[in-house]
Amino acid sequence: MTSRRPTSGRGATLTRDVAPGIHRLEHAYVNCYLVEEAGAVTVVDAAFPSTWRHLLSALSEIGRSLADVSALVLTHAHFDHVGFAARAVQELQVPVWVHPADRRLAAHPYRYQRERTPFLYPFMYPKSVGVISAMAAAGALTVKGVSDVRELPSSGVLDVPGHPTVVFSPGHTNGHCALHFADRDALVTGDALVTLDPYKGARGAQIIAGAATANSSLALDSLTPLAETGATIVLPGHGEPWLDGIRSAVQAAKATGAA
Repeated sequence: MTSRRPTSGRGATLTRDVAPGIHRLEHAYVNCYLVEEAGAVTVVDAAFPSTWRHLLSALSEIGRSLADVSALVLTHAHFDHVGFAARAVQELQVPVWVHPADRRLAAHPYRYQRERTPFLYPFMYPKSVGVISAMAAAGALTVKGVSDVRELPSSGVLDVPGHPTVVFSPGHTNGHCALHFADRDALVTGDALVTLDPYKGARGAQIIAGAATANSSLALDSLTPLAETGATIVLPGHGEPWLDGIRSAVQAAKATGAA
């Protein structure tokens, strides 16, 4: 049964069991996921520095603690997904997994490739202003990089709680990876496919605008391996879960195209 409630503190919401044993922590328009297996937890993505306190509340809500966190997996290494990663390494000594093509970006999360300058987007897409403002208030400008990482493979099953299959899906970043939890019929798409584009403020299945995407053409091509998973539950890095299946999400994202 899914329950949705704010965590203690401002601006974060925990939705339990968006897929079996997977919980969505949304903070300032960025999603993290807590994946349970046999009493241990994998955290997927790290949002912002101030998300840490919301992570503590979310773990408590599901009957877990920091001691139960066994791994942090980054779908990619943009600043809004690296947020508390350095703190997790320092305080928890847990492995942080990131694809080798994003390893340098993880250490320097603001030095990312993009097709277009982001500065014009608030004028072109006024709906994005509230989203970007919330991210800034959550610490988007103060993220510390993390260099003590393990290399996420491009394929195969990752030996962390939940045992996801890695789906290499570059384009948004060079090393972007989605995570397929086949036994739960769920796919964490990160920013390879989202249902909210922070740079446009637009909702619906889509890739993220060129303001934060390295190669939109490659990002659109990477939707194909996502579709091939056949997952029913789609859990994006931004926006609400898509429950009509990855194939319909991919179809919608391709129809929307790049921006």
